[in-house]
Amino acid sequence: MDRLAFTYQCAPARVMFGQGSLGRLAVELAALGVRRALVLSTPEQRDTAESVAKQLGDGAAGVFDRAAMHVPIEVAREAVAYARTVGADGMVAVGGGSTIGLGKAIALEHTLPIVAVPTTYAGSEMTSIYGITEGGIKKTGRDERVLPRTVLYDPDLVRTLPLHVCVTSGFNAIAHAAEALYAHDGNPVVSLMAEEGIRAMAGALRGLQADPRSCAMREQGLYGAWLCGTVLGAAAMGLHHKLCHTLGGSFNLPHAETHTVMLPHTLAYNAHHAPVAMTLAARALGTSEDRVPQALHDLMRECRAPLALKEFGMAAASLDRVADLTVQNPYPNPRPLERVALRAMLQRAYEGIAPQP
Repeated sequence: MDRLAFTYQCAPARVMFGQGSLGRLAVELAALGVRRALVLSTPEQRDTAESVAKQLGDGAAGVFDRAAMHVPIEVAREAVAYARTVGADGMVAVGGGSTIGLGKAIALEHTLPIVAVPTTYAGSEMTSIYGITEGGIKKTGRDERVLPRTVLYDPDLVRTLPLHVCVTSGFNAIAHAAEALYAHDGNPVVSLMAEEGIRAMAGALRGLQADPRSCAMREQGLYGAWLCGTVLGAAAMGLHHKLCHTLGGSFNLPHAETHTVMLPHTLAYNAHHAPVAMTLAARALGTSEDRVPQALHDLMRECRAPLALKEFGMAAASLDRVADLTVQNPYPNPRPLERVALRAMLQRAYEGIAPQP
C-alpha cells in the first residue's frame, strides 16, 4: 500500500438531520445568542419564509424575500442595509443556493451568524464558499464568516419540491462530489463521503422516476445533498465549477440546470487524468470506469433533465468568450486547461450530444 499523506480540516458546522428538525429552530438560534433573526427567501418561497417567521414570533426581525440566482451585488447591498435597519443579529436562510448565497453575502459584510434551512439539494449550506455577481462577472471565494453555524435538514421541506427541481439540484450535488474525488487537496475522508454522496443521490434520482412522491427517496436525496455539500466545503473546486460560475455569472444561465448539463462533459474532459476518481465514481454509479460520463448522461436522459446549454437561450456565438474566460486564470485541475479542447467540449454541451474525452 502506498504511504498516505494528507490534511483534513472539518468545518465547524452543527447539523441536525431528520423529520421535524425545523421545530428546533428557535432553540438553535438561542444557542447562538440570536434574538432577532432576519428570515431570507426568494420571492417564490415567501410563504414558507412567513411561516418560519411566524414560528419564531418576536424572535423574527422580518422577512427579506429578494434572494436571486447568482447573488447580484445590488440585491446583496439591499439585504445588508435591510438587516441593519431591522436590527437583525442573525439570519435564517430558508431555501436553496440563491437564498443561502444571499445569507453568505450579508455575513461577509455584517458578520451575522446563519442558520440554514435547505429546501433543495443545492449543498451550499455546508460550505464557506460565497459568490457575488457584479458587472456580469461572478466572483467567488472562501471565508469562514459565511459558513452557516447550524443547518437544519428537515425532509418534510422537500416533500413538495417539484420533481424537475429535485433532478437539477440533485445533479448539481453530484457535481460537487465528483470534483471532490479529483481535487488536488482531497483526502480519504473526502473521498469516502463523495462516493457515498454520489451513490445516495443517484439512487434517489432513479427512485423518484419510479415514484415521484416517495418520501424515502426524497429523504435519501437530502442525505446525499448533505454529503455532497460537505465535500464541496472540504476540497478545492476544478474545471466544472469554474465553467459553471462563468456560464452563470457572465451569461445568467440557471445555476442548477447549468451544473447538470456540464457535469458529464467536464468529467469526460478530466477522465483520463483522474483514474482513481473514475474508479470511485463508477462504484457509486454501478458502472464501469470508462463509462462514468456516459452513465451520468444516460441517467440525465432517464430523469428528463436538461441536456443542452442551448435550451437556456444561450447564443452559440458566446462559446468562444466562455472558453477565453475559463483559461484566463489557471487553477488546479487534473487535466491542463487547453483552449481548443475546452471549446470543443463546450460545443458538445451546447448541442446536448454525448460526452467525449
